[in-house]
Amino acid sequence: MKKIIETRNAPAPIGPYSQAIFINNTLFTSGQIAINPDSGILITESISEETTQVMSNLKAVLQEAGMNFKNVVKSTIFVTDLNNFNEINFIYGSYFDEESAPARETVQVAALPKNVNVEISVIAIKL
Repeated sequence: MKKIIETRNAPAPIGPYSQAIFINNTLFTSGQIAINPDSGILITESISEETTQVMSNLKAVLQEAGMNFKNVVKSTIFVTDLNNFNEINFIYGSYFDEESAPARETVQVAALPKNVNVEISVIAIKL
């Protein structure tokens, strides 16, 4: 049965979608951007701070589903400028162990919601 995952520790959806869907032991998150869930403020001072907020939002959604980054099997990173890849990759990589790092793609796009620089979504499996 499909279960909608919702937490106040991550930003509320800004459209007709859920923060995540859990079905058949698999969690599909919506893309997270750098909105601070407490203040509602968009964090874009630096790509490092922005990526850290995105990962914090993903962590909150994972935790609400009873998971963590070790459960992640696939991630997708959307960026508006691949020149930011090294900084994004450094922050992103700090959330994973090399032994359990997920499959991933990184794609440069023309624009993202609210004119952010990075958006990340994950798929996680509860074993």
